[in-house]
Amino acid sequence: MSKEESLPIGGYAEKAYLEYSMYVILDRALPFVGDGLKPVQRRIVYAMSELGLKSSAKFKKSARTVGDVIGKFHPHGDGAAYEAMVLMAQEFSTRYPLIEGQGNFGSLDDPKSFAAMRYTECRLSSYSQNLLTEISQGTVDWMPNFDGTLIEPKFLPSRLPNVLLNGASGIAVGMATDIPPHNLKEVVQATIGLLDSPKLSTKDLMNFVPSPDFPTKAEIISSREELEEIYTSGRGSIKLRATYEVENGEIVINSLPYQVSSSKILEQIASQIDSKKITMIEDLRDESDETNPVRIIIVPRSNRIDKNALMSHLFATTELQKNVRANLNAIGLNGKPRVFDLKGILKEWIKFRTETVKRRLQHRLDWVNDRLHILDGLLKAYLNLDEVIKIIRTHDKPKKALMKKFKLSEIQANAILDIRLRQLAKLEEEAILLEKKDLSTEAKGIEKILASSSRLKTLLKKELKEDLDEYGDERNSNIVEAEEAKAFDEKDLISNDPMTVVLSKRGWIRAAKGHEIDPESLQYREGDDYLSSIAARNSQNAVIIDSFGKAFTLPIHKLPSARGQGDPVSSSINSQSGSTFAGVVAGTEEEYCL
Repeated sequence: MSKEESLPIGGYAEKAYLEYSMYVILDRALPFVGDGLKPVQRRIVYAMSELGLKSSAKFKKSARTVGDVIGKFHPHGDGAAYEAMVLMAQEFSTRYPLIEGQGNFGSLDDPKSFAAMRYTECRLSSYSQNLLTEISQGTVDWMPNFDGTLIEPKFLPSRLPNVLLNGASGIAVGMATDIPPHNLKEVVQATIGLLDSPKLSTKDLMNFVPSPDFPTKAEIISSREELEEIYTSGRGSIKLRATYEVENGEIVINSLPYQVSSSKILEQIASQIDSKKITMIEDLRDESDETNPVRIIIVPRSNRIDKNALMSHLFATTELQKNVRANLNAIGLNGKPRVFDLKGILKEWIKFRTETVKRRLQHRLDWVNDRLHILDGLLKAYLNLDEVIKIIRTHDKPKKALMKKFKLSEIQANAILDIRLRQLAKLEEEAILLEKKDLSTEAKGIEKILASSSRLKTLLKKELKEDLDEYGDERNSNIVEAEEAKAFDEKDLISNDPMTVVLSKRGWIRAAKGHEIDPESLQYREGDDYLSSIAARNSQNAVIIDSFGKAFTLPIHKLPSARGQGDPVSSSINSQSGSTFAGVVAGTEEEYCL
């Protein structure tokens, strides 16, 4: 029978919540600065590599990958693991996708419309190889999986600063991360620049990395000062604005801000049209397809409408312009979360990469030295081949005999015994000496690199340049100077159509479209008749003059339509008792009537 233990609930709850908080921060939500991956992403990539799903392999059902991920490494829901995998495959969500998908992996219009995992197929992308090529070269630390039956890497030996290239987004307990994606060429050039000149400031590094670079091709309109504040403090927001062009008098929107869908934009614009907040749009349609992922058409009512002013209003009132949060929060090499500035995150990654390359070189050097040791034994065997063969054939324990006779180590003796007699007889001194010479030269080269920080730095830069040539591309998000978006005020939204204001003898007022109508031919209430009318514009005011000489102003765009018999003026103004109306004129607020 288990022994019960009494604990103060306050202390227990605080301790338990702290443990939960640390688990969410370290094992769920925040990326590691070295490989830029959260645990679920790392496990997906590693599980796929274990399945042999490299970029040249055949596609395999996504359900197989998800099954391996949650069954071997990530004991959580299959839906969450699959969604994380899908995000890593979506070109509009991830700047440099780690996974290549086949089938319905969602669309820019609806990123979560991806098919079920039993229908889609996947494999690793070519870019993901930069995370995996060195994993078997002594570069990573390993840990037991959740049930202790397998091992998994604590991190992947990324050859590139993926933490900046693909960024990350996640909400933990008491903290969050929003690292925006960046351009590979720019980040690699900045990393090389920092290797060459460690004293470069964040401002200097911005000459290489002027801003983030998003998967969609929306423009970045944040000022240099705003971007500098983000890279200096590690926090802020980036202003993104959709791009458009004019074709045959129609506005064509051809890119949207990051994580904004076409359907959302159409809904926001249509809502303004329905509520009469925008009156100058004739038609709105979505012509997006595979060739043109974003193609939203806005048809103005006439060619006289200022299309730039209309777009400025839409930028101010819809997600055609959006602020994207930046919070460069990641788990550092010391295992603790930290908000980095641009220089800090690059320096941290350079430390990680330097240590990774050292471990790789040391691993190779150890292998070379072990091989040289074996070759020394094989050379002794070649020089005494007949005697070696005789010992192997006649002795019950040939290993000890060989070690004693030729002063071999156990490793050398095992290597000789592992060779079949037929192959042993074919040993060639020249081949052994040639391999020994090549390996000795390689060992000396590795030792020189490990002993020299400048040589190590040169190797780091060389490998970075190789990966830049392999994966580098041009910037998606152009940085532009743009005027501040300005929403229309109520006056701007009023059309300037020609109108005829009609006033009856009993003070009923209405407005008809156009100047060609005959106001006397309109229908009037029984006992009422035409009194006065004025040709005006919808944006003007109707000025009604009463018998006491007082003038009352009513906006023409708010007057009832002439299809009916109008409304009494007295319902909109406070006229003096016993007054009648003498007539109506029109004008703007700046004009005077005499």
